[in-house]
Amino acid sequence: MGRGRQKAKNTKVARELKYFSPATDYSALEAELSHVPEGEPEYEDKWADLYDDEETEEEPA
Repeated sequence: MGRGRQKAKNTKVARELKYFSPATDYSALEAELSHVPEGEPEYEDKWADLYDDEETEEEPA
């Protein structure tokens, strides 16, 4: 017993979250997403020196 009130509250909260649209600052979002940190190298594979650039498979004789 008593599940109806709890379910109604959960439904109300879910509906508020579904239709809630906060004000979005698109200029701040663009600045954050387009930022390239200086001083950090591009992608560097730390395991690249363990493998040959061209791997060859040896065929069994």
